[in-house]
Amino acid sequence: MIGEGTIVSAQEDNRGTGMEVAVVSGLSGAGRSTAAKCLEDLGWFVVDNLPPELIATMVELGAQARGAITKVAVVMDVRSRAFTDDLASVIKDLDARGYKPRVLFLEATDAVLVRRFEAVRRGHPMQADGRLADGITAERQLLAPLREEADLVLDTSALSVHDLRAKIEDAFGSEASTQTRVTVLSFGYKYGLPMDSDLVMDVRFLPNPFWIPELREHTGLDGEVRNYVLSQEGAEEFLDRYHQLLRLIGAGYKREGKRYLTLAVGCTGGKHRSVAISEELAQRLSNEDGMAVKVVHRDLGRE
Repeated sequence: MIGEGTIVSAQEDNRGTGMEVAVVSGLSGAGRSTAAKCLEDLGWFVVDNLPPELIATMVELGAQARGAITKVAVVMDVRSRAFTDDLASVIKDLDARGYKPRVLFLEATDAVLVRRFEAVRRGHPMQADGRLADGITAERQLLAPLREEADLVLDTSALSVHDLRAKIEDAFGSEASTQTRVTVLSFGYKYGLPMDSDLVMDVRFLPNPFWIPELREHTGLDGEVRNYVLSQEGAEEFLDRYHQLLRLIGAGYKREGKRYLTLAVGCTGGKHRSVAISEELAQRLSNEDGMAVKVVHRDLGRE
């Protein structure tokens, strides 16, 4: 078993079957739902509360998907009564087949669990007619054998949602899955604002190449237009300062677990200035660690 705070990459435990398998379990109220959402964001195919006897079948179906599914996570809780014995046999079966499932166990102190249940005004699944504390104690005893066999045990008592997400990313995320995916989208204001933009840059303060006869028919992808736009007063300073701002925003997005950012860059027609600035800004951002950048020119060619 890997103790609390110890992190081992999921890829290190993969035996070359082409399929990574994780089982997420633990005490009710300890953060299983948050863990499941985080794994989904990391590209895992997550199934909640699948009966233990169907786990092996689910993994085999994923393995036969010809690469469409490469990572399967199953979230288990005590709604599957007496599931611990069945789950133990399933884990051994998967291990024998070469899948090497990794078990993540989430727990918290009794006091913290009580506060969390009281905050949402819900009963404990094992409380029955007893007290909330009785349900927590019964579940802790039931899950004790599974906890002992877990590969990673996380105590979430003092963890924020973002802290828990970060620990799961460290354990189960690849470099690509934890990157912030940035789309730099050029557009023309006369065609309307992009509905999916998170941030909007207006570069109409720069002189418009449209009024230069020899540049009018070219676009921001052409060297003549690019050089003209980037050489204008204020263009370089604007790019430098906005680049610095995006570093701060990107770091904040990562801390908050936001993995997608659409940055819209607009000029009048979406042909010259916005295209040139988008290409230059994307080039600068592509050199940043933790960012995967692509450029889309929405309105190029509409004129």
